[in-house]
Amino acid sequence: MFAARQTFNLFQKRAFSASASQASKVAVLGAGGGIGQPLSLLLKLNPRVSDLALYDIRGGPGVAADLSHINTNSTVTGYNPDAAGLNDCLKDAEIVLIPAGVPRKPGMTRDDLFNTNASIVRDLAKAAAKSAPNANILVISNPVNSTVPIVSEVYKAAGVYNPKRLFGVTTLDVVRASRFISQVQGTNPADEKVTVIGGHSGVTIVPLLSQSNHASIAGEARDALVNRIQFGGDEVVKAKDGAGSATLSMAMAGARFAESLLRAAQGEKGVVEPTFVESPLFKGQGIDFFASKVELGPNGAEKIHDIGPVNEYEQKLIDACLVDLKKNIQKGVDFVKANPGN
Repeated sequence: MFAARQTFNLFQKRAFSASASQASKVAVLGAGGGIGQPLSLLLKLNPRVSDLALYDIRGGPGVAADLSHINTNSTVTGYNPDAAGLNDCLKDAEIVLIPAGVPRKPGMTRDDLFNTNASIVRDLAKAAAKSAPNANILVISNPVNSTVPIVSEVYKAAGVYNPKRLFGVTTLDVVRASRFISQVQGTNPADEKVTVIGGHSGVTIVPLLSQSNHASIAGEARDALVNRIQFGGDEVVKAKDGAGSATLSMAMAGARFAESLLRAAQGEKGVVEPTFVESPLFKGQGIDFFASKVELGPNGAEKIHDIGPVNEYEQKLIDACLVDLKKNIQKGVDFVKANPGN
């Protein structure tokens, strides 16, 4: 409860300039799941959200009823698990978050989730393309390296694709990096700014420690830290022993990214977050999507930052990242071609 109140207070401080005229509808698709429920709770606590719309194949209205008792001003509505309910949930949404899908279990990689989650994301993207074509789409469902390209292909087929409005949420990698480095160095994680680029699984996650406050970390300590940042999700899956994956930390990361988009949309300048977007950085190598720092604004992704200087060690990490990332992206594109759905 104390942590939730701290989060609420943080949102209140950041939202001091938001006015009632800046109403923002936010939709969560998969609101009854392990990520969806805490994510929806955090969004209910955010004063920038005026209308919280919740959808799931089961449990959406129940989660909405529960959250609606929380004493913040936003309206919470749960929608029926059918096409009409999904359409109403999406209509007029400014932000659509997609955490829907099955969680990882011990021994599974994010790619093992692909066949199930790919179909779920494809179908939800079709609904969003029809009912909320101008919304910012925040993809949380794993594997993000493949599900974001799935959404892009669906939107292209519908003739409504805007690369500035499609985001893969990789914020958790940065959150983990700041926490893990603070544990090693004995510092306050809030003061640690670690740039993380690439993708959102295993070796595609590339922390640029040389750009942090602790560029001197080297050798085995550096290797262990990088490995933990890259495979932190496995740590949670193992600890939960078959009961799920990183849900609470992912919900916090998703809420943070949504908050940043709302801040930028409501006029705040200089809002920069890491995210997996269509990017020019490595298109010359056939890689259309890449996570890096992105400046956000009223139109979504306003500016994609270069990765900046890297050392030899980090360049090797980037090289390894690009090999896997290219395959992951193509997997998503190929899925839609082979399985266009109804």
